[in-house]
Amino acid sequence: MSLTLARRLVAPQPGWTTHADVIVVGSGIAGLTAALRLRQRVDRVLLVTKTVLDEGSTRWAQGGIAAALDPADSPAEHLADTLVAGGGVCDVAAVTALVTEGPGRVRELVALGAEFDRTPDGEIALTREGGHHRDRIAHAGGDATGKEITRALIAALDAVRHDPGIEVVEHAMVVDLLQNRVGRVCGVTLHVLGEGQRDGVGAATARAVVLATGGLGQVYSSTTNPSVATGDGVAAALRAGARVRDLEFVQFHPTVLWLGAGSLGQQPLISEAVRGEGAVLVDETGERFMAGVHALADLAPRDVVARAIVERMRAAGTDHVHLDARHLGAQFLEGRFPSIVERCRSLGFDPATELLPVAPAQHYASGGVATDLRGRSSLPGLYACGEVACSGVHGANRLASNSLLEGLVFANRIADDLSARLADGDLATDTPVEPDTRRTLMDPDRRLDVQRSMTAGAGALRSAESLQRTGSELATLASATAEEAAAPAWETTNLHHVGSLLAHVAALREETRGGHLRSDYPERDDTGWRGHLTSWVDGDGLVLTEYAPIQDHQEVSA
Repeated sequence: MSLTLARRLVAPQPGWTTHADVIVVGSGIAGLTAALRLRQRVDRVLLVTKTVLDEGSTRWAQGGIAAALDPADSPAEHLADTLVAGGGVCDVAAVTALVTEGPGRVRELVALGAEFDRTPDGEIALTREGGHHRDRIAHAGGDATGKEITRALIAALDAVRHDPGIEVVEHAMVVDLLQNRVGRVCGVTLHVLGEGQRDGVGAATARAVVLATGGLGQVYSSTTNPSVATGDGVAAALRAGARVRDLEFVQFHPTVLWLGAGSLGQQPLISEAVRGEGAVLVDETGERFMAGVHALADLAPRDVVARAIVERMRAAGTDHVHLDARHLGAQFLEGRFPSIVERCRSLGFDPATELLPVAPAQHYASGGVATDLRGRSSLPGLYACGEVACSGVHGANRLASNSLLEGLVFANRIADDLSARLADGDLATDTPVEPDTRRTLMDPDRRLDVQRSMTAGAGALRSAESLQRTGSELATLASATAEEAAAPAWETTNLHHVGSLLAHVAALREETRGGHLRSDYPERDDTGWRGHLTSWVDGDGLVLTEYAPIQDHQEVSA
């Protein structure tokens, strides 16, 4: 079945304009790092974020950041663990860059002021998470690593906030990308929600745009992602004609606190680090079930654990299993995982004395805007990093705590590449051209319908029948148009566009691999499907998709 998407969102004409050398969209670890690094080398950087600086996905990261910091560890071992978790479709060159440059980048974070937990002898404390064969997860505040990294990066940004060369615009949602007459990205249209001097829709032009907008978790009814994770970056890039890769590989975190069948939106995550410290999964009878599934048992890669939980729930006719951390004791849990314990207790669960009900929920998008090793997308002038991007690092399933490291490493790579190109006179300032193309805007009241359809048919367990049903439902929902061009309608439309493409490519991949679990094709097929599905939208809005078998590296930049 063919898929057609509009090339632009319905929006008012821009009422104001601004210009920068580079626009960075997003304020997680990727966006903040890129903005800070670029400001050291280019004259003017504009950093825009959807809410406020510290509300990005990074601050919700509990477990930590993975890097081979222990002398007994090595980048080669980190590489091997990442490739195994990625299900055979990682880009080896991208993973090599990640694990080789990662330790140095983490040490730069420390030099910037990030305070990681320490051992009694003053070394950075390291723990283990699923899929890792070494203790290589650095953490802060026990289970508040993302919050501490965000704090340190924002503190560094605050030190230059009064620098006229860097401007921060909060409460700003990207509506669409701006392009010149030959398709080069040269800015964005923004809607600023009445904060500061600007209000309404404006046009921000630049020599290059860096998307660091985070994930797409809100396309599902239940997710660990914050409410701002509505796939805006992927949707805007897709409408502009950028290539989007591996969107079917969605990671469902195995241990999300189960709050009941009617619970919607962002759900409480129980970090994998809790299992790293000795907690175990048990079914409704109290039986441990991971030991017979994988050699790493409860610390198997996330897709393996999530799949085992789904199968156990289906066999027992239940909607959750349990995490048993009682043997760790209240004193240890309160010291090592203070935020998790506090959150659980506030919801009526005590991990020190009770089994915690858990079930998989959407957690991370391994696919996204296709990029090369420099962060360049297929559109000239457009870069992407962090969860919005598909750098090739994660393959079919992200290894635990590699996400923060990816944002850190590739934001630095983008800054290095961009600053060199701008210094050489590349990507000159250009005038955007308003495209004469079909526009769309969905009724925001249908947002929950989109989420329910995606969860039912394109969630943790999929089949040809369920994906066809979801595709048909989403096609019908597209006819529900909005009366007002505003943020709720733009977000709903973005969720619809991203969800439609996700369901489309998931139906094409007839196998089970990583975060893509097909009940009708339960086995991994390396003969027919060890490769990538890449999609883009042509000038008429038709979604085109190609399959390419794995090669050493696929260059996508222009």
